[in-house]
This record gives sequence, C-alpha cells and structure tokens, in this order.
Amino acid sequence: MPEGGNALVKPRLPFFNLAARHKGLTEAIADCYSEAARVCLDRHHQSPVDLSIEGTRPTVNAMAEWDATDEVVRAAWANETDTTEMGAYACVLAAVEIAIGLVAIRRAETLTGADYYVAPPGSVVNDLEDCVRLEISGMDKGSGPAVQYRVKAKLDQAARGDSNLPAIAGVIGFQSCLIVLRRLGE
Repeated sequence: MPEGGNALVKPRLPFFNLAARHKGLTEAIADCYSEAARVCLDRHHQSPVDLSIEGTRPTVNAMAEWDATDEVVRAAWANETDTTEMGAYACVLAAVEIAIGLVAIRRAETLTGADYYVAPPGSVVNDLEDCVRLEISGMDKGSGPAVQYRVKAKLDQAARGDSNLPAIAGVIGFQSCLIVLRRLGE
C-alpha cells in the first residue's frame, strides 16, 4: 500500500446481533437465524470467506466471519431444508442492510409474496406504505446461474402476492458465496 493510502476494507456481512438493528426480529429469532447461517456456511467453507452481493449498484464485495459450529449445533440443525431457509434469512437480511440500507421492521403476512417488510432504519411500523416487501430464499448448493434462476422464481412469487407494495427478492447460494438482490420490475 502506498504511504498515506487507504486499503480497501471489505464490509463484514453483519448476520449476527440482527435484532439490535432489525426491529422486526426478536433476539431469539435473530439468534436462531444466525446459528443456522453458521451451519450453512460450515457445510462448504471455513471462516472467513469473501462473498459477493450482486444486483446492487455497485456490486458489494463483503466478507463473512463466524465461529465454527460443533457437533451439537450441527445435530440440532440436521434438517438441511429448514437450516438453509433460516440461514438465508440471516444472510439476506444482513445483505439488504449493507447493500441497500434497509432493515426488517415486521414479518410479512401469508400470501403477500414476501417474508419481511423492510424500510430505512428508524422507520415506524404503524404504516407499511413506505415499506418494501422482501422475499428471501437460500440454496445450499448451486452456481451463479442457479441462484439467478431462483431469484426470478422469487420475483414471480412476489408479483403474485396480495400486496401492491414494491418488492425485492434476495437469494443466497451458500456454496457459491453469492447473494443476489433484485427489485421487482427491474
């Protein structure tokens, strides 16, 4: 690094302590999501790993760091489908936070085509009018094209949802260390 220069520091994917920033999560739920994310990341990687958050301008290159899980935690999360879904909640909410500046303020109702309502930090939950619906999905395995295909399916789901609020689909590929965020209508 040249003298007086600044090294580019990758932001950390903040999938820990989510409840402190995302008022739509309780501490127990947030901790559960974070624990599942650790299991998902442990399936393919050792901490730390670089990951890419695409679909934002510019693409965000971030780093995920976590404590490795032990046999007890892995046994508690032995259901791959549930673990991948819950781990995706942690990672995609964290990605939306650092890449777009939105946080979860409330869980979305059934049939809205989304999992959470997100808004700028400090937003009031009284009126969802200024919120964006966030549909989240995760894939244990799969390359970039597979993640992109899943994003399209999740955008279609959001479009069919019983809500006129704007929507974002967010999908993480744990093996490929890729998170894709796309707005409905882009």
